[in-house]
Amino acid sequence: MYNVKRMQEQFTTIGDALLVRAPAKINLSLLIAGKRQDGFHEIETLMAKVDLYDELLFERGGGGGVEFSCTGRYFCPPGSDNLVCRACEMLLSEAGVSEAIKVSLTKNIPVGGGLGGGSSDAAAALLGVRRLLGLEISGDQLVDMAGRLGSDIPFFLSGPLALCTGRGEKINEIAEEFPFRAVLILPDVSVSTKRVYGNYVHEPTLYHGLSGKINTLLRKKDIDSVVQMCANMLEESCFGLSEELAGLKLRMESAGLGPVCLSGSGSTMFCMLTEDGDSRIEQNQSVVQESLGCDSVVVNNNRW
Repeated sequence: MYNVKRMQEQFTTIGDALLVRAPAKINLSLLIAGKRQDGFHEIETLMAKVDLYDELLFERGGGGGVEFSCTGRYFCPPGSDNLVCRACEMLLSEAGVSEAIKVSLTKNIPVGGGLGGGSSDAAAALLGVRRLLGLEISGDQLVDMAGRLGSDIPFFLSGPLALCTGRGEKINEIAEEFPFRAVLILPDVSVSTKRVYGNYVHEPTLYHGLSGKINTLLRKKDIDSVVQMCANMLEESCFGLSEELAGLKLRMESAGLGPVCLSGSGSTMFCMLTEDGDSRIEQNQSVVQESLGCDSVVVNNNRW
C-alpha cells in the first residue's frame, strides 16, 4: 500500500516552470448502448476524478519541438503514440507558434489500469502549455483538440463529476457535490482496452434496464445509489479475458470489502468506504495487500 499527497491545487508555478497535476478517474457506472457505425461503442458513463495525481512540469526548451522525459512509480515511453507529446504538438501547431517545450512527467497513476492516466496527462498538457506560453486558445478550442486526441480526454478539462456519452467525449457536468473515499485495488495484471471492447457481447435488454434506473437516480441527484449498483457492462468481457481478475474480485468480496467495482475496462477495481474511521480504511488495505497480494491506495473525490 502507498499514500499520495491529498487535495493539491492543479497549477503551481516553480520559478519559470509550471507544474500541472493530472488526476486519475474512476467510472462510477459504465453502460454500453451499442456499437456505432464508426466502429466505436456508444457509452454512458458516470466518471469522477480522484486525488491520485500524475505531475507534469513544463518549461521552455532550448532546442526545438517537444522534449519529454518520464520518472516515477510507472513508466510512459516517448514516441509518436505518447499522448502528452501529441497534445503539446497539436496545441503548438494550431496556435501557430514554434516554441520548444520541455515536459517532465512524474507517473504515479498505473498505466493501462482503467484510471485514465494517459488521457488526464494529455488534458494537463493542453492546459499547461497554454498557460506557460500565454496562448490565446479558448476553452472550446481545447475541448475540440482533446476530442480529436482521445475519447476520455475532454472529461479531464471539466469535472470533477460528469456523465459522459457518445464515445465518451460528450460531457454533461454534474454540479452536485459527491464527497467519497474509496480503496483502489491495483492488481499487477494488464488487460488491453481494445481486447475488452473486442470481446464485449452487447446485451440491449440489460442496457435499457440499467440506463433507465441510473438516469432516474441521477434526476433525483441520488449518486450514492448509482455507485451502489456497481454497474459496469464491460466487467464480464474483462473477466472473461482474465480469470485472475475474476477470481480476485470474488476473493475481495468474500473477505468482506463490500461491493467491488471495476473501473473502465480494468484492471483497477475499487470499493467505496463508509464513515467508519481510519481503522476501517487500514483494515481494507491490509486485506487487499496481505490476503490478496495486491497493492492499493486510498483516494478521495477531487475538487476540480
